[in-house]
Amino acid sequence: MGGNQTSVTEFLLVGFPLSPRMRVLLFGLFSLFYALTLLGNGVILGLISLDSRLHTPMYFFLSNLATVDIAYACNTVPQMLVNLLSPAQPISFAGCLTQTFLFLIFALTESFLLVVMSYDRYVAICLPLRYSIIMNWNVCLTLAVTCWAVGVLLSLVHLLLLLPLPFCGPQKVNHFFCEFLAVLKLVCADTHLNEVMVLSGAVSALVGQVSAIVVSYSHILHAVLKIQSAEGRQKAFSTCSSHLCVVGLYYGIAMILYIGPQHGDPQEQKKYLLLFHSLFNPMLNPLIYSLRNREVNAALRRRLKRKDLCESSLIKNN
Repeated sequence: MGGNQTSVTEFLLVGFPLSPRMRVLLFGLFSLFYALTLLGNGVILGLISLDSRLHTPMYFFLSNLATVDIAYACNTVPQMLVNLLSPAQPISFAGCLTQTFLFLIFALTESFLLVVMSYDRYVAICLPLRYSIIMNWNVCLTLAVTCWAVGVLLSLVHLLLLLPLPFCGPQKVNHFFCEFLAVLKLVCADTHLNEVMVLSGAVSALVGQVSAIVVSYSHILHAVLKIQSAEGRQKAFSTCSSHLCVVGLYYGIAMILYIGPQHGDPQEQKKYLLLFHSLFNPMLNPLIYSLRNREVNAALRRRLKRKDLCESSLIKNN
């Protein structure tokens, strides 16, 4: 093995096997989606920051989710867009591992945030009289910092296990970004421990987190069904429906990726699933929250109305 080992300084991202015309078409389409991702999540962050009525725990966690979505997309999409126009573009060894590390951080942090958001909804609906006491700002800040810290620490474990391993070539990463398992395939040493860590971590996280969300929502459903008025039930369901849609998208794709049945070429399937995960999920999340959440819609209307009033007053003054 030592004789074949070479010093790898860069990798080539294979991306998707497409015709030049299709690459140009997808570049335009994905650039639009990327812009919508930044715009949608930026609007969510702006509304939560500017509107005092949204300064609640629920929207505090939503602002963290929007931040993760922006970072998530910025970490993978620009490189993919470059590769669509100029296939097999090199990425430095350090840049590749940095991208891998950041991807793991954002993916793990988002998964923990979704669990915390389900707990917040449980307290709001099942324990409404104690909500302000249980979900005080110190608790909210601690939960958010914990989500980020655990995401960083778990990602660091995977990175530290990967760094000592030798890379002998080929230098081609069969993916549109430096995905952890795709990079691991280029190692010319035993990677069994790394693979076991990834799979066991993914399965245990999925089982633990999905179980926690299911338990929270089973209590929520039980509490909502006890509400006498149809209007009360509707209001309770509306505060949870957006989060449930986001949870379904996130964990549905994650389950298919790690524990779903494999058909055809699993590597190509994972590419397209992670494309959805990296590009479409961050774009859809703010749309789901803005379309299905009355408070976000109301805040957006207030900002637009205020803008119209300001413009009208400026015209009158001129």
